[in-house]
Amino acid sequence: MLLRHTTSEIKDRTALTVNPAKTCQPVGAMYAALGFHGCLPHSHGSQGCCSYHRTALTRHYKEPVMAATSSFTEGSAVFGGQANLVQAVETIFAIYEPDIIAVHTTCLSETIGDDVNQILQKARDEDKVPKGKYVMHASTPSYVGSHVTGYANMVKGFASYFPVSTGKKLNQINIISGWIEPSDMREIKRIVSSMGIKFVMFPDTSDVLDNPMTGKFVMYPKGGTTIPEMLSTGDSKFTIGLGHWATTDAAVALDNKCKVRFEVGDLPIGLRATDRFIKLLSKFGTASVPESVNDDRGRLIDVISDMHQYLYGKRVALFGDPDQLIPMTEFLLDLDMKPVYIVSGTPGNDFSSRMEKLLANLPEAKYKNGANADMFLLHQWIKQEPVDLIIGNTYGKYIARDEKIPFLRFGFPILDRIGHSYFPSVGYTGALRLVEKMLSLIMDKQDMECPEEKVELVM
Repeated sequence: MLLRHTTSEIKDRTALTVNPAKTCQPVGAMYAALGFHGCLPHSHGSQGCCSYHRTALTRHYKEPVMAATSSFTEGSAVFGGQANLVQAVETIFAIYEPDIIAVHTTCLSETIGDDVNQILQKARDEDKVPKGKYVMHASTPSYVGSHVTGYANMVKGFASYFPVSTGKKLNQINIISGWIEPSDMREIKRIVSSMGIKFVMFPDTSDVLDNPMTGKFVMYPKGGTTIPEMLSTGDSKFTIGLGHWATTDAAVALDNKCKVRFEVGDLPIGLRATDRFIKLLSKFGTASVPESVNDDRGRLIDVISDMHQYLYGKRVALFGDPDQLIPMTEFLLDLDMKPVYIVSGTPGNDFSSRMEKLLANLPEAKYKNGANADMFLLHQWIKQEPVDLIIGNTYGKYIARDEKIPFLRFGFPILDRIGHSYFPSVGYTGALRLVEKMLSLIMDKQDMECPEEKVELVM
């Protein structure tokens, strides 16, 4: 049973995390690696770690997630995992035949201090890596940051390793995708293609983790950013990063290596964030906005106008990843709703500054991110003063159930529902779906609390 605490008591808790609003770095690194065609993620650590990370992604995407592991034993923990990793590289290429092995580290390999870069160079020197194949790595200790940090580190690793500058710029732009669903990546590609812009998006998990059922198992699905596409990103004329936490490091690395200018914006969730994304595409892709995109925006505005009375003033609690929470908070404000509680387990100083600006006219709002921003804190805030809607991943259902509050599943992980992999939440079309889902939840609650009065027939 959770007790009602005062605000001061909640602020004093600094050394304990209860039900964290995040998971560990390697989960994000594994997801990012799956966004590259022919890539097999490799967990440099114990077999149990790899099993957990695969399970988390498999349960969320309802697709089999393939990954390899160095399978540390007690001996590896004492003497280091070099022998395990060198042998693993040789075995993986011989049996599973990937184009890329993307190695990420775990708590154990980071703690004992394995020099993964040196180990992989040893594997190359000993001809364990076949010609035309690649092996790269990212440092992803689980005790630092969150799954978003791991995603960012792996994307940075690809941006540092693959792009090549030939000195001749191509008429294309790069789009570095933050942590979003395969459906969202497909929607972003649809929008960019509708504007006639040539582009390379990485990572790209569409057609990787949302495959149709064909009756045949395919180790490496048709989707994902290809090696030639990644090599060409060094000659692109501009890079657009979507999500400050997930893509800034990769954009900087690509600029440092190949002098590709960049701008990082918010994920295009909601109205204004999508507007800004379209403007970036129009500016740096030198393209006009087609009528189809304007029509999508118009339909969203129409629904917001028609149903505004049901959304106005509703109090909302959100938790999840900062790249998703910031544009979602902005969107809720556009709907004249009140995002009063916002929690993210991912650290980063920009979170408070962005929230302070967004919520300047909402003095009752509370927000926090980092190690002690957890589900327990969110629950206590809600107990102090209830909300009308909760938005977050599957684990928010326990708070929603206890407090009898409508709950919209959004973010990672979603373990007990389907649809997030197939229906986008980004762009104007995705915003329309979010509005529809919020309206359904809020109006269903109203219908249950205020049933229609029975009309008696007077004879």
